Amino acid sequence: MSTALVLFRRDLRLADNPAWSAACAEHAHVLPVFIHADDEACPAGSASRWWLHHALRALDRDLRDAGAALHLRRGELLDVLRELIRRSGAVAVYWNRLYEPAAISRDTQLKSALRQDGIAVHSHNAALWCEPWRIATGQGQPYKVFTPYWRKLRPELQAVAPLPAPRVPGWRELPDGLPLEALELLPRIDWAGGLRAHWQPGQAGARELLEIFADDAINDYARARDLPARHGTSRLSPHLHFGEISPRQIHFELDRRAGAIDTRRRPDLEPFLRELGWREFAHHLLFHFPYTPTENFNPRFNEFAWAADDEVAIERWQRGRTGIPLVDAGMRELWHTGWMHNRVRMIVASFLTKNLRQHWLHGARWFHDTLVDADLANNTLGWQWVAGCGADAAPYFRVFNPLTQAKKFDPDGAYLRHWLPELGDAPVALLHEPWKDAALLRRSGYPAPMVDLGQSRQQALGAYAALAR
Repeated sequence: MSTALVLFRRDLRLADNPAWSAACAEHAHVLPVFIHADDEACPAGSASRWWLHHALRALDRDLRDAGAALHLRRGELLDVLRELIRRSGAVAVYWNRLYEPAAISRDTQLKSALRQDGIAVHSHNAALWCEPWRIATGQGQPYKVFTPYWRKLRPELQAVAPLPAPRVPGWRELPDGLPLEALELLPRIDWAGGLRAHWQPGQAGARELLEIFADDAINDYARARDLPARHGTSRLSPHLHFGEISPRQIHFELDRRAGAIDTRRRPDLEPFLRELGWREFAHHLLFHFPYTPTENFNPRFNEFAWAADDEVAIERWQRGRTGIPLVDAGMRELWHTGWMHNRVRMIVASFLTKNLRQHWLHGARWFHDTLVDADLANNTLGWQWVAGCGADAAPYFRVFNPLTQAKKFDPDGAYLRHWLPELGDAPVALLHEPWKDAALLRRSGYPAPMVDLGQSRQQALGAYAALAR
């Protein structure tokens, strides 16, 4: 009558969870555990901690419906695991792999220590289509450009049925588990009203968003994904980050639904699958180039002439008070909901790194703290891509113009009006360029632009050109 301990981390679901399924299949009793590690190398940001609190509550409900419950602890991971193994009599530990450099190092040490204790350790892939070390160039090297990477990965992807949620064979209950509140994940001052209004953490919330996306948005995804006022994207990124849904579940469900539709009306899934491919590529890069969360992928950029750190400018950018409407709308959306439309993410990042010429790390750290989908791999890839110092980076001369981007992708100003209510009564022409009417700025309290877009673009191009020489 063996017992297994299952360590949940960022795999907070019961269906298509290889570690959970394997433990339930191979042992008479299971002990599902979440340990809030005090020795975490890269602690979660404030918005992610809020999400984690509610995701853990949802996972516990799902486990109770299945005949078990989630055992919560905090402390140093190895010490807590050894105590739980001793008290439960567990002979094996199961987990799903994480791919950040610090997590890989910690898990390697953890696996070695537990095996020396005589405990079997089984790790699985629950987060990615393809683990980072499996895709390589013909010379056995990691890819540095997305398109050839995707060309290599795409033929390997099949719409395979995900693992069903297993039957729980038996639950090993232990006393002295912590209440969820003891993990102290929620902010002391409640600023999360906007997050609560926009998100339902947990696998049920993930399934609901997938159903909405499959029923509607996927049919117009290639066009509508660029329109910030539309719900034209899946919005599944935080659920993917916390493992409340897997890429395999998404791929299978979209393919299943598309296969049931007349071929003349069948949606083109490829643009969306390609976006999931960028997520895989981000983990591929982080695995092979583990220094990139804090250092330039391209070492030439170590000599780039960033402007001196400007705390006032950075704070105005953070608070959505730059005087550039699309930038401010995006930053306010982020502050209120913990999320930002992907195209707008590129625009606000370009404004910070090119128009303000502030180091990309300032933006990466702010996103890490405020995004509910704050993912080290994706965040690193995105910021270095925009700044021009990363793998497969945007060319240095690409500076997103927030004005032309707003006119193209938010032509009627619906997105701007929603997040900039002080400009809500402005005609469209002035909504995009409120600085053209001094009376509007005085009346609304909306700030004048921090910088001239054209002049700051030329200054950025000059700095990039100097680096290229």
